[in-house]
Amino acid sequence: MRSAFDIIIAPVVTEKCNALIAEQKYTFKVRTDAEKIEIGRAIEELFKVKVKSVNVLNYQGKAKRAGRSMKTGRRSDWKKAVVTLSEGSIEII
Repeated sequence: MRSAFDIIIAPVVTEKCNALIAEQKYTFKVRTDAEKIEIGRAIEELFKVKVKSVNVLNYQGKAKRAGRSMKTGRRSDWKKAVVTLSEGSIEII
């Protein structure tokens, strides 16, 4: 089994994500092969809170051009998890 530090990569900090904090929803960038149950357990282990639900979104990497020779490449795919905490939990960010 993977550790919580392997599953959770980083918090996602945007205006929309900051607005969700008022609703006890926090957003994280997670591994692409992580499942909802693993993500919930990792958040509970790292921040000592009770997770109510986990929603995940898969993003495909953008195609990008590099240099004058018009070589194209792709950014890597990534997964975002929106974690809802149960009532009475403290803020984690």
